[in-house]
Amino acid sequence: MAVRYVALGSSFAAGLGLGPRVPGSPCLCMRSSNGYPQVLARRAGYDLVDRSCSGATARHVLRGGQFFQKPQLDAVTPETELVTLTAGGNDVGYVGDLTLMALRRGGGSRFQAAVARVLWKGVRPVEGRDFAQLRENLDVILVEIRRRAPRARVVAVTYPVILPQQAPYLQAGINEEEAALMRAVGERLAEVTRAAAEGAGVLLADMARLSIGHDCCSAEPWVHGARPGKGAPFHPTIAGAKATAGEIMRVLAQSG
Repeated sequence: MAVRYVALGSSFAAGLGLGPRVPGSPCLCMRSSNGYPQVLARRAGYDLVDRSCSGATARHVLRGGQFFQKPQLDAVTPETELVTLTAGGNDVGYVGDLTLMALRRGGGSRFQAAVARVLWKGVRPVEGRDFAQLRENLDVILVEIRRRAPRARVVAVTYPVILPQQAPYLQAGINEEEAALMRAVGERLAEVTRAAAEGAGVLLADMARLSIGHDCCSAEPWVHGARPGKGAPFHPTIAGAKATAGEIMRVLAQSG
């Protein structure tokens, strides 16, 4: 009998821009057939319930309310045998700020750049982002998964690295100061996810470490830059989704 697998999280799990929408999925979630949960389920033959949704925060996973949807956690039942979780980027404005920075500097149309300059109040410092609340929500989510599905293996998945460690940032469309700030946000996001996974005693697929050298400006990117020909800005490429699925499979196999 196929493993019953539930996928939770944001657009980095949903596979925003990576292919056709999953039939029957909410239109606004933009859940694609090539997000890593879909790739993983096809490779391993899992019975997938994919609740990932573009724009989701950890609070949406826990409490619901996104596009009038119920909590993503409601898909986890005593029969669930595997759960993956990728959440937190939207809670701390990670990709949103990157996108607006690039738009302001001409990373989109003239209209988009003008709107970004007028409406965006600017990037917040790392200390101005509520990582403490994110950690609290991740802790509660992982405890709830354990409570609802005592037999399930749980894999927390960090976000892949988006920016290179040094200039030039040609595909990112931002300057060195902005890149340094947003790298710090990404690193803190990964640290919080790792700590939550360790605290809950769940498995970790650490894409933030594995993806070093596959940033948006690399020769083999696992994330898009500011102006991709296909896909969504600063979101995983198909290669990135496949790499994430592969790492989850490796982690599961290693754990026995």
